[in-house]
Amino acid sequence: MHSESTPVTKVDPFETIEVEKGGDIAVITLNRPERLNAWTHEMSRELHAAINALNDDPDVGAMVVTGAGRGFCAGADIKDNFKARMESSGKEGRGGGDWIGLVRSSKPLIAAVNGACVGVGATMILPMDVIVASEDARFGMFFVKMGVTPELASSHFLVQRIGLGRASEMCLTGRLYSGKEAFDLGLADRLTSPENLLGEATALAREMAANPAPHLRWVKELLTKNGSETDISLVQKREGEVLAKAYVSAEHKEAVDAFLNKRPPVFRRRPAPEPPD
Repeated sequence: MHSESTPVTKVDPFETIEVEKGGDIAVITLNRPERLNAWTHEMSRELHAAINALNDDPDVGAMVVTGAGRGFCAGADIKDNFKARMESSGKEGRGGGDWIGLVRSSKPLIAAVNGACVGVGATMILPMDVIVASEDARFGMFFVKMGVTPELASSHFLVQRIGLGRASEMCLTGRLYSGKEAFDLGLADRLTSPENLLGEATALAREMAANPAPHLRWVKELLTKNGSETDISLVQKREGEVLAKAYVSAEHKEAVDAFLNKRPPVFRRRPAPEPPD
């Protein structure tokens, strides 16, 4: 995950995910490799808890989400999700809360897809900021084959990413797509070799994390609200309101001063360590 010179801190306790912090970023690993990281309600709750905690952590500027072992996430665990739902007459919902609201309001989130990424495994990453796929990745919207339909706003985000015709083909066939096919469709934003996947994703996360934290989230807010907006005057109004906040921010003043004085800007200053007793 990190270079040898970057200290890594493991965050505990979680049962279905693993969280490591180091070098201004965090890597969240879905950690049920014996089940190809199949989604469970507990995994959802832990993902929400981890991302919320990292959003509150001033040392973390961006996050990468990946999977342990051969898979990224092989969809919902049939026993945990579908069987439990049928037995409870459909009353049990997804654990954790509003996933879309969390992802779109979060610090930058990058998906590093290392293997099978189907069903909820695919829909959970569609609203993330960048999807980096390994050549070993496999993507599928299998809902129709399970007698269910897409969720997590995937019928919106998939169309945004790849267009109506390609989204229709993917959802109506339930076919499995290779990492290369997903990249060619525009579903994955980057394609890498398996050995370079995490390195490329973490390097991109660090590049984002170097930018001012409030502004990263303001940009995400604008992209979320304006990406499908047809009222251009409203688009500009939203941009103007956020830009007004940016102009008076300490980060903007720091960027201008750094440019004028020909030095790199420093957007995150950490407190000095406490002196020893």
